[in-house]
Amino acid sequence: MLIRARNSIRWRIAIPYMLLILAAVASLSLYAARLLRQTAIAQEKEQLLLEATMVRQGLVAPLESGDLAQLATVAKQYAGLLGARVTIVAPNGEVLAESDNDPDGMRNHLFRPEIQQALAGGQGSAVRASDTLGVDMIYAAVRVDAGGRPLGFVRVALPQRDLTRQLEGLGRALLLVALTAGAVALLLAIGIAESVTRPIRQLTVAVHRLVRGELDQHLVRSTSDEVGQLTSDTMEMANQLRQTIEDLNAERGRLEAVLDNMADAVIITDSQGLVSLINPAAQRLTHTGKSGALGRSFAQVVRQHEVTSVWRACVDSGEQHLEVMDLGDDLMQVVATPLSSIEPGACLVVLQDVGQVRRLEGMRREFVSNISHELRTPLASMRAIADTLRDGALDDPPAAARFLSRMDGQIDSLTQMVEELLELSRIESGQVPIRLERVAVDRFVVPAVERLLPQAERSQLDLAVDIPGSLPLVLGDVQRLQQVVTNLVHNAIKFTAAGGSIRVHADWASERVVVSVTDTGIGIPSELQPRIFERFFKADRSRSTGGTGLGLAIAKHIVQAHGGRIWFESEEGQGSRFHFSLLSADKRPD
Repeated sequence: MLIRARNSIRWRIAIPYMLLILAAVASLSLYAARLLRQTAIAQEKEQLLLEATMVRQGLVAPLESGDLAQLATVAKQYAGLLGARVTIVAPNGEVLAESDNDPDGMRNHLFRPEIQQALAGGQGSAVRASDTLGVDMIYAAVRVDAGGRPLGFVRVALPQRDLTRQLEGLGRALLLVALTAGAVALLLAIGIAESVTRPIRQLTVAVHRLVRGELDQHLVRSTSDEVGQLTSDTMEMANQLRQTIEDLNAERGRLEAVLDNMADAVIITDSQGLVSLINPAAQRLTHTGKSGALGRSFAQVVRQHEVTSVWRACVDSGEQHLEVMDLGDDLMQVVATPLSSIEPGACLVVLQDVGQVRRLEGMRREFVSNISHELRTPLASMRAIADTLRDGALDDPPAAARFLSRMDGQIDSLTQMVEELLELSRIESGQVPIRLERVAVDRFVVPAVERLLPQAERSQLDLAVDIPGSLPLVLGDVQRLQQVVTNLVHNAIKFTAAGGSIRVHADWASERVVVSVTDTGIGIPSELQPRIFERFFKADRSRSTGGTGLGLAIAKHIVQAHGGRIWFESEEGQGSRFHFSLLSADKRPD
């Protein structure tokens, strides 16, 4: 605390002022005491000279007559009257009379300073120690003349201690005045230092808070001097700093949002090759967390020497490197870009999964192949029928009617395919309105099953419906949901052998109503299951079964448009179970 007080600017201002004031007061006090002493001594000398002059008037006659007894009487009388020591000295320095001592035992006084001055100038004074009494005395001497010749000297003296006692009282009064003046001056110095340093301390506290990140500081300029200007400039700087930080945070937030939602993996390394940034996609790709990746080397995080080699080539050359590599199940494009403008040796690595693009390209090619196949078969059939009719079948009415009937069937297939394609396109683009209403499950399940019941009976299949009466209503478009059930049941009929069974049932699960179609058919091979909802995809590789391969794709998009989900479980040779969920319009009854 003492060190802090000594280092405080308030005390650094106040203490020199206090020392200066104390030194000035002490110097003035000493000077005043000395001056007072000198003045008092000078006044005392003047007084003693006046008294000596007064005594001199009564000494002319005794000195002329040489009456020593009379001189002694005069000396004692004046000593008692003046309260001082009176000494009468002959012109040769012999002591003729003394008020306090026997003159016979006293030494010659001719060479006493005050006698020498009186001899030369008529009067003299001195402050010195008395040879006779051994104490400091103040002496004043005057010469006694008669007829132009000196008759002797009269000297009046007082002990200096008497004057000292008087000066001590004055000194105490002077000391009290000096102390009072010093105290007032000290308080004034502290007050001035406080008034000067108060805005500085306030500014210091505000700056400390700014350092801690508290940027909402506000100080009012209280003075118009340099400190006031500094306060204004600091507050302006704080406001600009706060705005800059807010802008940087907003920019950083946008950058983090972009990085967090990027499908591509992004990793940034510093000049030491340590990971300084990694986005969630890169964390998933490298199977590591953010805390486990930051501060570690790139090779430790990625653990793929092919990727590490691209990064190392970028760091060594300072140029961008791009390479597509096969990493087992993934086809990865690695782009390493130097960030020398930010930090020498830093590098940005972007890992892009191009396997999905390749798979989509394959699906597109397969889609084109499938639709070409679906179109080629009926078109080829119709061309064959047209050629047959042109070659003479028109002359055979029964044969012509049979060929025209077969042509109608092919045209109906093409029409159905086109209509289903248009329907799927409209559903995917949101152009088909879904009119949600509160509807019971049996309203869209039972009509669809009844429509397909004759087909099931022709295929010698057992088609049953199980809809519990306690199910709540769902939010749905009856016509569209009938289409979903129709497509699922129709697929089940196509892929279930004679003697099998198909069951349509509904249940309550996780706050939703789940409708399921279960069959005992041939099932779906595991390698084909990921593609079952693709358009034009058929589990029958020979494509000998009827249909366009669009039914499940249409069912999927209709269910998703209702806010539901469609899924399935299947084992080859063990049948399939297709499910779709719908939002409940009411809570489930107790």
